[in-house]
Parts: sequence; structure tokens; C-alpha cells
Amino acid sequence: MDLENQFAEYIGMLALSLRHADRVAPLADYCRGLILPGDRKSVEPMAAVVAPREVSAKHQSLHHFVAQADWSDERLLAQVRAYVVPRLEARGAIEAWIVDDTGYPKKGEHSVGVARQYCGQLGKQENCQVAVSVSVANEAGSLPIAYRLYLPREWAEDGRGRAKVAVPAEVSFATKPAIALGQLRVAKEAGVPAGVVLADAAYGTETAFREGVNALGLVYAVGIQSTTTLWAPGTGPLPPKAASASGRKPRLLRRDAKHQPLSAKALAHRLPASAYRAVAWREGNKGLLRSRFARVRVRAAHRDYWRAAARPEEWLLIEWPTGEAEPSKYWLSSLPETIAMRELVRIAKLRWRIERDFQELKQELGLGHYEGRNWRGFHHHASLCIAAYGFLMACRLGRRRGSKKNTAALLQFPRRPNAWRPRGAAAAA
Repeated sequence: MDLENQFAEYIGMLALSLRHADRVAPLADYCRGLILPGDRKSVEPMAAVVAPREVSAKHQSLHHFVAQADWSDERLLAQVRAYVVPRLEARGAIEAWIVDDTGYPKKGEHSVGVARQYCGQLGKQENCQVAVSVSVANEAGSLPIAYRLYLPREWAEDGRGRAKVAVPAEVSFATKPAIALGQLRVAKEAGVPAGVVLADAAYGTETAFREGVNALGLVYAVGIQSTTTLWAPGTGPLPPKAASASGRKPRLLRRDAKHQPLSAKALAHRLPASAYRAVAWREGNKGLLRSRFARVRVRAAHRDYWRAAARPEEWLLIEWPTGEAEPSKYWLSSLPETIAMRELVRIAKLRWRIERDFQELKQELGLGHYEGRNWRGFHHHASLCIAAYGFLMACRLGRRRGSKKNTAALLQFPRRPNAWRPRGAAAAA
């Protein structure tokens, strides 16, 4: 099947989620505009790309479709998933569900969810929007399957501000880990092939997030901070006090001066040098990726003096690169005790896939280019970017390994009239 027919088949499948036949053409045009080359993937430049002889009419059509039309992001993403995931599985079982968030710097303050908060793209606190996502992945590829804007508390509790950008009434304040747990729950209920939940320390350090993943019957390998407290091998909290002759029987675990947990960093420094060994996990652009790792069985200690039983044992994985003064990363993992060291490292490191997802979604498909302010438009644009990414991923998975064909270049690219100029541009000389 040639690429144009494959694209038409894909759009036809996605259209099943839209409920109205008159939305199929804007869906196809929007996805085509995202995929085809262009510096800016906001509505007007895409209208000029896909319909250069009727830019104004196409602009209105695409703007209505993305900013106002009442179609379901969840249904569209489910159709994307139904098309792409079987092609991923043809190259190997789904191995991971990767949780992450991504930020979009913003100059103004009126777009939905904009606040001064940590922006991963800039690596600092800045005025931005942040969205939480879950991707499915294996070594062959990955696909975002859930995506939701994080609404800071000042937005969630501002009735007038919510009304201006049409935040749905059912959306209330939720932390990023809570949003991610909800996305994982929906994915499991939808029957998405299960994988190990991977997340960075912003999620993994939070005990409630790890316990929530366990409660869903999923396993994890998540980053933690160096200050996370753990019980070293062979240690643990003291049992409850002995019952007295009268009163309630004590139920809570205890600590004393001799029974205290350690930080992950302190535990890493206590391990002998022989505990660390070189492990390679995959081929990178510049050769085999390799570092030094150690692992030990530990128990998480966070506020376990309010518990009646110690938490189960799990793996603490430590990366301490050769020549570095301190370990660089720490993970907690509920993967089986019998898992080989190299496999544990490989799975923990599979989180790199999410970085590739969002690099392409932002740089090539314009994920951060939406210029509207409302809740619906923000999510519609993101869902359509993921749909375009899903088509490209399906094409890559269907090609022979090593092929470097440019999928976007094979789609039809209408010729732009010489007289066309974007709004606001200077007149021709």
C-alpha cells in the first residue's frame, strides 16, 4: 500500500471517534499539516500548507475543528492506540508504560494552566504550561496514549479564570502523580498490554505514587531522590510494643536510636567497591552505552512508624559512573527478585524513549505551537499531534530495519501560490 492510501486508511480509522462526517476532512488536513514540513504548526501556517489557494476558508475550518468542535480526545487517542500498538507488538512485547510531564514556556498569563512552575524544557522555574503523559514502549518504538494538562491550584480554584478558558466542571486540582495514576488506571481498564511503569524521581520519590501503582497490580522501576529513606539489607523497623495488661494492643512499628533507616545516598556509600560493576544496556549513537551499577534489596521507610507491617522488599538500583565523586541516579523497583542485573538496568533505562517522543512531537510536529487559550483547544491540538506521530511511528515500524526514507516527504505537498503571505507579513517588494 502506498503512503497516501495508508494515510487515508489511518484517517478513516481515526474518524470513527469523531461522530460527525463533516469532521473527517479537517482531521485529515490538520494531521497532514502537522506532518508536512513547516516552521510553525499553528492553524494559519498549516492552512497555507494544505490549502494554499483557499487559506482563509481552510483557516476557519481548522480553527473550528481544533478549538471549538466537541469531539473526544480520549476516543481519538484510543483509535491511534488501536492502530499503532499492534504494529509495535509485531516487533516485540510492550515492555514499559512511561510516565512523564513536559512543559511549554509561555510569555502571557491567560492561556489555560499557565503559571510560574518548573519547566523541564528550560530546566528551571518559568512561566509555562505543563502536561502529564503516559507512553507505551518497547525497544522498537513508543507511543503516547494519554495526555492531560496539569492545572495548578491557583487555576483550579479560580472560578472566573476557569470560565474564560472553559475548563470542564469535573476537572479539579490534582497533583501530577495523581493525574498519572488516573491515566494508568484508565489504560489498565482499557486492556492496554501491560508494561513496567517507568518514571523519574518527581514521581518515584512519592510513596503514594508507588503504592498506587502496586494497587493497580503493576510493577515499576522509578527514579528516587538521593534523600529517600530506606531500610538497608538485614535491617527494618522494630515490631509493635508488647501488649500491656490493659488497654489496646499496640499495632504500629517503631524505631529507636539503633534502628534507623538510611538515605539512598548513604546506603550507596556504605556498599563495598566490589558491589559495583560495569553494565551495558543498549547501543547508542556513539557506541555501546555503559556505566557502573550496584543493586541491593531494601524496604522503603517513609513514615512506616504509622504502619502495622513493614513494606515489602524491592530493588534499590544505583548508578555510579566511573570517575564520578557521587552516584548519579537511584531507582526503586518492584521487579522480581530473580531478575538479572543487566535486565534490571535495561528496563530502568528504557525511559529514554519518552525523550525521543517529545523531542519529535515538539520539534517536528509542533506540539507546543498551539496559539489558543482554552482547555479544549489545548488538548485537541495535542491529541492531533499524537495522532500524526502515531502515523509516522506506524510507517517506521512497517519499514525494513535500517531504512531512512522520509515519511513526511512522501505525502502530497500542495504548491503555495507565489502571491501568498501570512497575516501581518510585509507586502512584496
